[in-house]
Amino acid sequence: MIEGLVSQIEARFADLQAQLSDPEVIGDRERFAAASRAYRELEPAAKLAAEYRRASDDAEGARELLAEDAGDSELRALLDSSRERMEALEEEIRLAMVERDPNDEKNVIVEIRPGAGGEEAGLWAGDLFRMLTRYAERRGFTVEPMSIGEGSYTFAVKGDGAYSVFKYEGGTHRVQRVPETESQGRIHTSTATVAVLPEADDVEVDLDLGDLQVDVYRSSGPGGQSVNTTDSAVRVTHRPSGIVVSMQDEKSQLQNRERALRVLRARLYERALAEQRAELAASRQAQVGSGERAEKIRTYNYPERRVTDHRVGLRVHNLDGVLMGELDELTGALQDDEKRRRLEEQAVA
Repeated sequence: MIEGLVSQIEARFADLQAQLSDPEVIGDRERFAAASRAYRELEPAAKLAAEYRRASDDAEGARELLAEDAGDSELRALLDSSRERMEALEEEIRLAMVERDPNDEKNVIVEIRPGAGGEEAGLWAGDLFRMLTRYAERRGFTVEPMSIGEGSYTFAVKGDGAYSVFKYEGGTHRVQRVPETESQGRIHTSTATVAVLPEADDVEVDLDLGDLQVDVYRSSGPGGQSVNTTDSAVRVTHRPSGIVVSMQDEKSQLQNRERALRVLRARLYERALAEQRAELAASRQAQVGSGERAEKIRTYNYPERRVTDHRVGLRVHNLDGVLMGELDELTGALQDDEKRRRLEEQAVA
C-alpha cells in the first residue's frame, strides 16, 4: 500500500515539475499559480517519498548481498536500520498526504474581545492583539487593522496559508497574572476570546442585499476631523441571522460599509462551516475540529513564565517569546495533532 502511495507522489510531483517548466503554463497566470501552489503543498511529501526510496534501495541491496554472505554484521545492521527508517517514513508520508482543510489557503479575519475579568480583560485583549499581529509579521503575512477600540480588535491577515496558521488561535485565551491595579499583589485570572474567520469570496456566500439593514451614524472614536461631523460610521444587520457588524474607523462611509460587509461574509461563511461540522460530528458520533470558542484553549501563566496549550497538553516556558509572536512551536504541535486526527478519520471512513 505504501509503495503505491510513494509511486503516486513521485508521478504527481514529476508532472507538476513539468508543468512549471512548460511555456504554455508559465504564460497562463492562473494555471501557473495553481501549479505552484500544488507543488508547494506536495513538496514535503515528495521529499519523504525520495527518502523512502533511498531506504528501500539500501534495504534491497543489503538483502541481495546478505544472500551471498549471511554473516556480514555491517550489512545486517544496514538492513535493520533501513527497515526501521522505512517503517517510520510510512507514517510520516501518510500524515503528509492527509487531506488539507480547503480553507487553509484563505486570508482570515480575526476578532478579539474581552472576556471575564473587567478592565484587566480589556488589557489582555490588547496583549493578544499585539501577540497575533507580531506572529503574522514573523510569518510574512500582511496585517490590515479594520476596527480597534474599547478593548475589541478586528483585523485581517493576508497571505497564502494564513488560515492554516491562525485557525488554531480561535478560542478562549486565559491569563493568570497580577494586574497593575492590584495593590495586594494577588494573581487574577482573566480571559479574552479570539474568533478566526476564513475570509469568504463573494461567490462563496450568497449575500442578498435585500436581507441587509444598513444604518449610518456619527463616529465616536479616532478618525480625524470628520468625527462627530459626518455620518461615516456604518452598522450592517443581517436580518435572517441577526448578525450585526459595525465599522467606524474609516472617514469614508463607503469604506466602512465595505469593511462591514467583509466581516459579515466571513461570519456567515464560518457559520455555514460550523453547521457542516456539526452534521459530520453527529454522523460520526464525535466532534471533528470544531474549534468552539467557549473552550479554554490556552493559559498564559505570568508568575511561572509558562504557556500551556490545553488541546495538545503542550507546555512551553517561553512566555515572553510567545507574547512577542513566537508561536511556531505551538502551531507546529497543533498542526501535527490535526493531521493525526484527520488520518484516523480517513481510516474509519
